Amino acid sequence: MRDFFSGRSKPIPSPNIWHWPDVYEIENRAQDVDGSIWAAMRAQVDWSGRDVVDVGCGAGFHLPEFARTARRVVGVEPHAPLVKAARERTRDSASIDVVQGSAESTGLVDASVDLVHARTAYFFGKGCGPGIREAMRILRPGGALLIVDLDVSAGPYGEWMRADLPKYDPAAVEGFFEAQGFSLTRVDARWEFENRDDLRRVLGIEFTEKTAERAFSQVTGLGFTVRYRIHVRSKPRSLELA
Repeated sequence: MRDFFSGRSKPIPSPNIWHWPDVYEIENRAQDVDGSIWAAMRAQVDWSGRDVVDVGCGAGFHLPEFARTARRVVGVEPHAPLVKAARERTRDSASIDVVQGSAESTGLVDASVDLVHARTAYFFGKGCGPGIREAMRILRPGGALLIVDLDVSAGPYGEWMRADLPKYDPAAVEGFFEAQGFSLTRVDARWEFENRDDLRRVLGIEFTEKTAERAFSQVTGLGFTVRYRIHVRSKPRSLELA
């Protein structure tokens, strides 16, 4: 493996984890406390004994879970401080590498991995074609690109997000992925926080102040349900001639 610094384009800054990595760590721990997303992913793609790339891996929160059964895991992250944090998190794992790169320019060789995973990192429908092409390039025949993103059509989280992004069109986003040959699975995941202060802090980095306060008032306990979309597109296998 080698570090890779993309020269094609600048990455789109992530306004939450780039600026508040400590709070985002709390968010990561609160998300999917029942493992519903992981179960839905495994039902579609088996990465046991295979090579996995996590695009936009951030501070590497998901890398150890992949590494439990994968042969090799590579985290790709454009933001240098997060690359450092991910390497620190995974320094004791011989099967995990973290490289600096972007979704559209990973720096990995052709046909070298079996699964490319991207979770609320880069893919928002129209405009993410370069990232999809890059994933198809580094995937082996029969491998899969698996995208996990928020289902903004479902409340309560989707209602809060649409309040801040009124022009976001969930149907158009889903239509884009359908046209690109992706399957679609919806899954509900439980977010659960240790205390109300953590809940407020996380809502504060995800939404405008007005929306965050409204969201906080609507959550009476320590958790709520968030719906996700899982899109999967497989790379065709080579034709086998008799």
